[in-house]
Amino acid sequence: MHPTHHDLPVRTREKVVRGLNQLLADSSDLTMQAKQAHWNVRGPNFIALHRLFDEVYEHAGEWSDELAERAAQLGGQVHGTLEAAAKATRLAPYPLDLVREQDHVERLAGAIAKFGANVRAAIDTFDELGDKDSSDLCTEISRAVDKDLWFVEAHQDGGGARAARKR
Repeated sequence: MHPTHHDLPVRTREKVVRGLNQLLADSSDLTMQAKQAHWNVRGPNFIALHRLFDEVYEHAGEWSDELAERAAQLGGQVHGTLEAAAKATRLAPYPLDLVREQDHVERLAGAIAKFGANVRAAIDTFDELGDKDSSDLCTEISRAVDKDLWFVEAHQDGGGARAARKR
């Protein structure tokens, strides 16, 4: 931890920074998964999905930046490299051979949903640790993640019903 005049206790800040770095790994992975889908999608809805996947990419990049900056504000060392993200992500690997638009929609929806679940878990964890600001940041991210998930799932065969039945 770096020296700071922040009033949260060091042990609290250490735990929160670990959680923020974990979410950073997940959001960094989601960023590249969205770009992978963006670059490789093919099908009758190409342009709509190409643009939507790029929006998810942009949003996930913004979430990564917000999570990393919060960790730095707390005096933490940010683990923001591709290598760190690859080692720590909790998202399933994105297949490199997908082309069909429905395959991309299904896989990206799953990744967004997993990231959203991880963010919601962090809301409670950070709140229990006494860091209302990090909890609030995760609440804000959670709302945006849910919106992106809604938009992506709207493109599923059956509007997401098939994926919901799998859960």
